Amino acid sequence: MINIKRYGSLCLSAILAAAFILTPAVKAFAEEGDTAADREIQRQTCYAEPTDSNELTNWPQGPAVYADSAIVMDMNSGAILYGKQIDKQHYPASITKLLTTLVALDHAKLTDKVEFSQDSISFLQYGDAHIGMRAGEELTLEDSLYAVLLASANEVSYAVAESVGKEMGGDYNTFIEAMNEESKALGCTGSHWTNANGLHDEQHYTTAYDMALIGAAVYQKEAFRTISQTLTHQIPATNLVNEVRTVNQKHKMLWPQNANYYEYCKGGKTGYTDQARTTLVTMADNGEMQLVAVVLYDFGSDAYKDTREIFDYGFNNFSKIMLKDQEKADGVKEYKDEENVYVVLPSDVKFSDLKAEVKSKDGSVNEGTVTYTYEGQIMGKADVTLDNKKLAEKSAITKGTDKTAITTDTKEKESRPLVLMAVIAVVSVIVAAVVLWIKYKQTRGRKHRRKRRGRKRKKLD
Repeated sequence: MINIKRYGSLCLSAILAAAFILTPAVKAFAEEGDTAADREIQRQTCYAEPTDSNELTNWPQGPAVYADSAIVMDMNSGAILYGKQIDKQHYPASITKLLTTLVALDHAKLTDKVEFSQDSISFLQYGDAHIGMRAGEELTLEDSLYAVLLASANEVSYAVAESVGKEMGGDYNTFIEAMNEESKALGCTGSHWTNANGLHDEQHYTTAYDMALIGAAVYQKEAFRTISQTLTHQIPATNLVNEVRTVNQKHKMLWPQNANYYEYCKGGKTGYTDQARTTLVTMADNGEMQLVAVVLYDFGSDAYKDTREIFDYGFNNFSKIMLKDQEKADGVKEYKDEENVYVVLPSDVKFSDLKAEVKSKDGSVNEGTVTYTYEGQIMGKADVTLDNKKLAEKSAITKGTDKTAITTDTKEKESRPLVLMAVIAVVSVIVAAVVLWIKYKQTRGRKHRRKRRGRKRKKLD
């Protein structure tokens, strides 16, 4: 007789196996240890994780860091100078507020009012950073962003999102949707945002590379640069509270008297939750290059030490190569900003070692971008005017060992969902067939048993 439970288990196993194979890997977030010894084990484990960029040929060897993920990127060209697990997903904590600030500055004016609802206050829990705002109070967006970036005030971040969301014709959720849209528009592929302040949520995560893109974008805003470099700011009395609130900068690399002070530091954002550990985004400018550094899942003051070391590594080992002085890639007619576009390279890597990928912008015939890479790592990007004749010629040639790849920018269709649907369909057919076979066997078994009982009755009669 057929063991129905056994075949049911086999069917379930087949379904689960298919789902496991086709579902993207679950985000692996390190968990907090219960003791100081556990945390030290985690710290040393993260430190032992190799630096990915050190594997590049003729690349200067970068320092080991305690952060589980880290990156240094040139903010203008997008060149990645240092990388350690830059695409690994982590909880961001309060560095989320960089994206909150970016979206707010994109959709509102500094003079706009931010109103504090009961919702913007009531979610706070013991230990959450705040500046004691009350429901019904009002601030300007400018003063609000000082509270967001300097004091990391969670209720102010919520109120900014809620008020700007209303200005956008919606509500708080409208602002969160805009955060996700802005993130994707910048090229972030490993992030998802569920709130404006970074308080822990399992569906709220990012990567070091994505945060570098966000940091570089918000740094282009003059208001951000002004606020982010401020050490102390006084928020004036409001419509409900007749007292001045003083907010102080939390990023220690900006304070000259602090041991972590870094002379090239031009702003950034700190973050911490038990789940995220220490997170830190920092912008620096030495007069030659403007870099952004991100460390995720770091350990207290190690975040500042790590950031200093990877900044020094970037400034000391890399230099700009102006594109106007180099031969243009096939398909590029001219650069949009001829005098200012460049790639960033270490001394032992030549411009001729780079691969150029030329893309036409979606919906445009003449405008596009060129991205230069070295062994898959981005060394610079630039907006260009296309040479359509060479573009057509190159498109018709099998590229072989050619170092220039020509592609067009189209809306890519995700293949994984289609494959998943196909496999689910196949598994469903298999399951249905197994079920029908079981029923067939059961029916035959019942008929066979009835025949045997019939023969026995005849014998008894």
